[in-house]
Amino acid sequence: MENLKNIAPIADFDWDAYESGAANTGVSKEELEKAYDATLNKVNSNDVVEGTVISLNKREAVVNIGYKSDGIIPMAEFRYNPDLKVGDVVEVYIENQEDKKGQLLLSHKKARAAKSWDRVNEALEKEEIVKGFVKCRTKGGMIVDVFGIEAFLPGSQIDVKPIRDYDVFVGKTMEFKIVKINQEFKNVVVSHKALVEEELEAQKKEIIGKLEKGQILEGTVKNITSYGVFIDLGGVDGLIHITDLSWGRVSDPTEVVQLDQKIQVVIIDFDEDKKRIALGLKQLTPHPWDALDADLKVGDHVSGKVVVMADYGAFIEIAPGVEGLIHVSEMSWSQHLRSAQDFMKVGDEIEAVVLTLDRAERKMSLGIKQLKADPWESIEEKYPVGSKHTAKVRNFTNFGVFVEIEEGVDGLIHISDLSWTKKVKHPSEFTQIGAPIEVQVLEIDKENRRLSLGHKQLEENPWDKYEAEFKVDSIHEGTIVQVLDKGAVISLGEGIEGFATPKHLVKQDGAQAQLNETLDFKVIEFNKDSKRIILSHSRIHEDIARAEARAERKQAAAKKAAARREEAQPAIQNQAAATTLGDIDALAALKAQLEGKK
Repeated sequence: MENLKNIAPIADFDWDAYESGAANTGVSKEELEKAYDATLNKVNSNDVVEGTVISLNKREAVVNIGYKSDGIIPMAEFRYNPDLKVGDVVEVYIENQEDKKGQLLLSHKKARAAKSWDRVNEALEKEEIVKGFVKCRTKGGMIVDVFGIEAFLPGSQIDVKPIRDYDVFVGKTMEFKIVKINQEFKNVVVSHKALVEEELEAQKKEIIGKLEKGQILEGTVKNITSYGVFIDLGGVDGLIHITDLSWGRVSDPTEVVQLDQKIQVVIIDFDEDKKRIALGLKQLTPHPWDALDADLKVGDHVSGKVVVMADYGAFIEIAPGVEGLIHVSEMSWSQHLRSAQDFMKVGDEIEAVVLTLDRAERKMSLGIKQLKADPWESIEEKYPVGSKHTAKVRNFTNFGVFVEIEEGVDGLIHISDLSWTKKVKHPSEFTQIGAPIEVQVLEIDKENRRLSLGHKQLEENPWDKYEAEFKVDSIHEGTIVQVLDKGAVISLGEGIEGFATPKHLVKQDGAQAQLNETLDFKVIEFNKDSKRIILSHSRIHEDIARAEARAERKQAAAKKAAARREEAQPAIQNQAAATTLGDIDALAALKAQLEGKK
């Protein structure tokens, strides 16, 4: 208390200055305020300035722009930048220096928008990588917030792989490259795929630089096509052609590999730029020909499966990667041209005989007809000359019919050996392909593997009988069945025909005989060897006319002689009369023959 008693107020203390804020300083309040304001940034509404983030929470960020108060910005405006942290410098737009509560109002979104167009163009020009926030899906792609501008991300530019579900990208912040700007419509197109491709290209160059032929690598099956398999070698793709998947034949690559399967492959080849890499899988295993049984030789029997068919033959796989060709000519002893499909089909299990074997060239020819005996080895015993058989018509030619007695045994029936009597112009008039026909072996040509056959020889030659029936000068009734320039064909019945020239078709009244007219014909020529009968109708009435004329001449001569000798030689007259009567009897006999035919 004693100490308190010694305390006394300052006599000259200026209480008015203290109340005004300038006590003991000697400086006025206005001067102090002016000095304080000088330490702060000069800001105006609608300006864009930089500020520092001094605190963050889920809802808002507090930003110091060097003004007397700090501004608050909703975190929603920083969605594009989830890595925002205290100390980061951001652009802000000053909406108001002081609201009703004295709060500084800032906007990061408007600040970005104010400079976004310039920044977007700059990013395109400099090929910068920018960050963007995927806002939502749209038709054909996504809407991305870049610098506050809504840019379009096409679906094809999201990734190097096709994207099926766009929704998984919504709400994500990703890096993009601006690829196109429409200045007129203020449209911006971005791509994430371009960044991935650049990264892959860098990886690809590094991998390709180390590639060597014969190098064995591990890769992943990326895609399977009908012609081969694409393998991802870790940023670079190579192709295994379907023929390099297996030493055996492969119809579908999925028989060997599956998607996403990890396999070892060998580099077979690549182009100068190493953009196309040819890979192999089968080359990692020994060639099956090298493991083929060393004792296998020509003449041995083998079993296998038909893997490929062609018109000329079939390929038989006797072991994986080891194939032999059966040519169609080695499928049957028959010489007829046929297709290999007539004997077998893909997938058939068959037995065959080794005909040739070339291990160096890795080629083998096989045969199946050798499993049966060659029918021509014993042809004389099985089909001797004169033997009779039933054959099958295989083909026609202008000169005959090709037939097959059994598989591999063929023969020809000449057109002249089809019928004794019928004149066959073409074999199709006599039989048809595929029809059975009775034949007789006439001749064997073993060297050329061909039989000469006959059909008419199975019947007795009717021309032996015709020779007696159709003697020269005999008269027969016939019908004109065909009229030609050189004459007419006359049917004499029983399938036998004759021929008459136009001058022999003149009737007694001078008219020409017509088609289908039935008349009497005289045989004027008969040739058994050439089976030819020459007929004449006009010869009949010509012979009668000549006989009558001859009889009349004889009768007139006899009358004259009788008149000269009538008185002196009655006996001679009687003799002359007898001669005349003899000629008349001969004429009567000819007429009787005609009447008998009728």
